[in-house]
Amino acid sequence: MSQWPSPNTRAQELYRRAEKVMPGGVTRIVPWQPPYPPYAERGEGGYIIDVDGTRRLDLVNNFSSMIHGHAHPEIVRAVQDQVALGTAFSMPTASEVDLAEAISQRTPNIEWLRFSNSGSEAVMCAIKAARALTGRPKIVKIEGAYHGSYDFAEVSLDSTPANWGQEPQSIGYSAGVPDGVRENVIVVPFNDPDAARRIIRGERDHIAGILIDVTPSYLGYVSMTEEFARTMQDLAREIGAALILDEVISYRMDHGGAQRLYGLEPDFTVLGKIIGGGFPIGAVGGPRSAMTVFDHRDGKPLLPWSGTFTANPISMVAGKVSLDLLTQHSIERINGLGETFRIGLSRIFEETGYDAQVTGIASSFKISGHRRPISDYRSSYSTPGEHGRVARLQEELLQLGYYVAYRGHGFFTTVNTPDEVDGLLAACRTAISRI
Repeated sequence: MSQWPSPNTRAQELYRRAEKVMPGGVTRIVPWQPPYPPYAERGEGGYIIDVDGTRRLDLVNNFSSMIHGHAHPEIVRAVQDQVALGTAFSMPTASEVDLAEAISQRTPNIEWLRFSNSGSEAVMCAIKAARALTGRPKIVKIEGAYHGSYDFAEVSLDSTPANWGQEPQSIGYSAGVPDGVRENVIVVPFNDPDAARRIIRGERDHIAGILIDVTPSYLGYVSMTEEFARTMQDLAREIGAALILDEVISYRMDHGGAQRLYGLEPDFTVLGKIIGGGFPIGAVGGPRSAMTVFDHRDGKPLLPWSGTFTANPISMVAGKVSLDLLTQHSIERINGLGETFRIGLSRIFEETGYDAQVTGIASSFKISGHRRPISDYRSSYSTPGEHGRVARLQEELLQLGYYVAYRGHGFFTTVNTPDEVDGLLAACRTAISRI
């Protein structure tokens, strides 16, 4: 049987068909890789079986959303039961109350909650909520931090040495971004409290919200320092802006989310991925004092928010089971797997002389094709050649039965075992020897 990336595979046939009906042959750009992507047929626990029959350990897990692996029997059972009752209603359901209560109990700072259909939607909603709360137009974000597909959140996402300037600039991500978008986003460097104070105080009367992620993915999941986290929260309080904490990925770090670990009390917390149990979901939550912008009971709210599939019962029941399964013990166990892998791979890079490094925190990791110490976006930035070094390693791992994202991202799940981590490390050593 032919396997990726050989010609004449079923995946190649699917890609040729896809090229005729989708731009570039894909509907999601991130999972694409040359010469064509493998196509998944089914998932079993920690593994993906592709359409050509190859079984691989899945370290991508739909970019961290499948924290219990694929087709977890308890989640499948809950979803099957709900499908038989109906998939979406114009009325609210008990399931949305159940999931909101579960999140609030895990994270006491989230007193009220509003659901959406993705993390990108939730970020957009939180930014609009900050503007509604303060009556101001501008937001602050960290250079290189990813917060989903929204013009304002994408500013400075992939700036380069050719355009990033001496200090972070507001650079549009896609073609045609209006000047008004860039002018209303203030960019600060990661983990630089002094620069953040100076830049933010200079725009203090115009800032609605300060948007942060304590472990930005594009920066290799490097941890925000406690000083910088406190600085950003203190600055929000000082200037009367809303602190928006993006926990779409970092919520997996602890039973109460990263905010419990970092001692943060955001006005708006953005959630997604693992709270949906493998189904589309997003949420914005926070204390009642901030979330009142959504409350309609005294007339039109400051921020009306709705959506046809928002809080659909499939995502709600799957998310509730997912969070029930995600105990503090299970989180600590997968965090330990992440630490074991990062230490082991660092040792392999050192012993083999392969010019790469692995960074990350808790159950996440990212492989970068250089060894420069990473402290912010600019130090994490990779040249095309450095990206190529990671891509070659990833392609070899795919052929050895391990699926890591094309740009080197990966996540461990509650169904992974220490033996699988050992196997992944052995495969990394073999892949490097082949390269």
